[in-house]
Amino acid sequence: MTDISPQAPDLPVETEAADSYVIQEPRLWRDDGWTARIIKNDDDDGWAVAMIKDGEPEPALVGPWTMGRDKKNPKPLDAPAFITLVKTATEFVRRHEQQLHAILHKNMTVSDGSASYNVTLDIVPDDDFPYALLSARDEDGEQVAQVRVAPTFKLSQSSASTWVENGFRKPG
Repeated sequence: MTDISPQAPDLPVETEAADSYVIQEPRLWRDDGWTARIIKNDDDDGWAVAMIKDGEPEPALVGPWTMGRDKKNPKPLDAPAFITLVKTATEFVRRHEQQLHAILHKNMTVSDGSASYNVTLDIVPDDDFPYALLSARDEDGEQVAQVRVAPTFKLSQSSASTWVENGFRKPG
């Protein structure tokens, strides 16, 4: 397991006030809303780098880091490496957010013969009481129905069409 705690040896202890300034040390860089921290990889003899977005409790990305010339210590961070790490971590976070959005928000168009409706399912991943909202909008974008359903409700062409055909009554 990789240790990323602020109390790791040879690294300064961070405080919330420290989030607002630039740090450029061999094993710790902070700038542009990101912190790169070189950490010992406890799983082997190597090193890893953790990229932490300001305000987040966990790293957005942890990956291997290059050994230095002595084959014992990590290669020091520098500006080009930090810029590349920020770009990589930002892209990783963006893709994760897109994937989560795709999982939590589904939509499709169905027709009942006289009108078309855009049917959406929005899952609310509450830790205690998760639920989903099933909604329909007409061709003008006006909401015509919305019901609360289980977060496990499967939105498909068939389930959306059945809901519309049943007058937007809450699915059983």
